Amino acid sequence: MKEFLGLDGFSRSPEGYMSWQHLTFVGSLIVLMIFLSILLGKRNRNKDDKTKNKVLIITAILINAVEIFKIICLCIRATNSGDGTIGGTILRTLPLFLCSIQLIAIPLAAFTKGRIKEASLDFVFIFGILGAIMGTIGAGQNYNAYPVLSLDNVASGITHTISGFASLYIVISGMQSMKKNNILITFGILLTFCLLALIANITIPYNYMFLMNHDGTPYVIVYNLVGGNKILYPILVILLFLIYIAVFYYVYYLITNKLIKSKKV
Repeated sequence: MKEFLGLDGFSRSPEGYMSWQHLTFVGSLIVLMIFLSILLGKRNRNKDDKTKNKVLIITAILINAVEIFKIICLCIRATNSGDGTIGGTILRTLPLFLCSIQLIAIPLAAFTKGRIKEASLDFVFIFGILGAIMGTIGAGQNYNAYPVLSLDNVASGITHTISGFASLYIVISGMQSMKKNNILITFGILLTFCLLALIANITIPYNYMFLMNHDGTPYVIVYNLVGGNKILYPILVILLFLIYIAVFYYVYYLITNKLIKSKKV
């Protein structure tokens, strides 16, 4: 268990990004994510909102429980090794990555009401599955740094696929609203976290939202495109987030309008 938690460091070498161990592990999580979202989404699709929401409440509690457990273990690891402090560890585990915003967005979707709930549901729907893919298949920085079966990768894999589960469950159970007048709220949620991430990156400093550096993620394409320019790179990354939201809404409306027309025919 100490080896899994990395309390005294790791004696194992990382298997590496895109190794069969990495792909087997994340592939298993993704299959389970899809299976559970279809199973529970279809079972609750025709039930009342309260019943549908119970799954999101459990999801919100579970994703934060896993994250809190990870942070506690990382704090113990930092103090044991003498390489960090509890305060420093907490500052580097704030929910300011695109994927970790779900730690706040899913509880908002589960426990609030009205337009905030609608916008939060849509935000989880839009970014949950993207975060699941980027945080598992695309997480080169993690799988090159830690063994696959370690706290760092297992906890990250679980929280990212929980986000993906929430996204798929929301749409399969029919909880999404995707109202046009909520688009600005969705933009606002994202831009608020981007602003907080930039402030944290400058003051800590750190690399939240990967706005300072690609850090081995697919953002390397953008980073290389602008030659690592410290101003253009974060602007383009944030712009890509906003474009993704707009395209997601467009494709959603395109698909739903076609489905409505086909039913009428």
